[in-house]
Amino acid sequence: MEITERVDALIRPSLEDMGFDLVRVHFSGGGRAVLQVMCERPDGSMTLDECAEVSRTVSALLDVEDPIPGAYELEVSSPGIDRPLTRLGDFDRYAGHEAKVELAVAVEGRRRFRGIVKGTSGDEVVIAVENGDVALPFSQIRAAKLVLTDALIAAHAAAHPQDGGPGDGTGAGQEEE
Repeated sequence: MEITERVDALIRPSLEDMGFDLVRVHFSGGGRAVLQVMCERPDGSMTLDECAEVSRTVSALLDVEDPIPGAYELEVSSPGIDRPLTRLGDFDRYAGHEAKVELAVAVEGRRRFRGIVKGTSGDEVVIAVENGDVALPFSQIRAAKLVLTDALIAAHAAAHPQDGGPGDGTGAGQEEE
C-alpha cells in the first residue's frame, strides 16, 4: 500500500466523524516532502479555523501511527473553486462546468480532454468536447480539475455567499501548482 492510501485510511474515519469529506491526499517526496490533505464540509465549505482544526487532528493521528518515513510538511486546505475532481460523484455535482481531464490510457487516441462536464453514466464520466460527447472510464482518470471560469465563480458565490467570493483573504482553498 502506498503512502497516500495508508494516510487516507488512517485519517478518513476521524475526518468523517468531524463532519468533513476527504477530497484528496497527495504526497510528494524529494527535497521538500509535502503531505497535502484536502477536505471540505458536505456543502463544499471550509473555513480557515476548520483547516486548523483538521490540521491538528491529522497531525496527532500521523504522530501516533507514523506512516511516513522521514521529515515532511503537512498542508491542509479546502479544494478551492477550481478544485480537483477525485470522486465519481464530483462529476455529477459539477455537471455544466468546464474541466480538464487526463487519462492513464488513451480514449479515442487522446489522453487529455477539456470540455463541459455532463455527469456520469455508470462508471464513466461524460464530457462534451469539440466533436461531441465522450465517455471516459472513471478508473482510468489520472487527474481531473475544474477550470476557473466566470460561470464557476458565479456558481460558487451563489452557493457560498458567506465566503466573500474569490480572494476573501482566508487563504482557505488556495493551492500551489
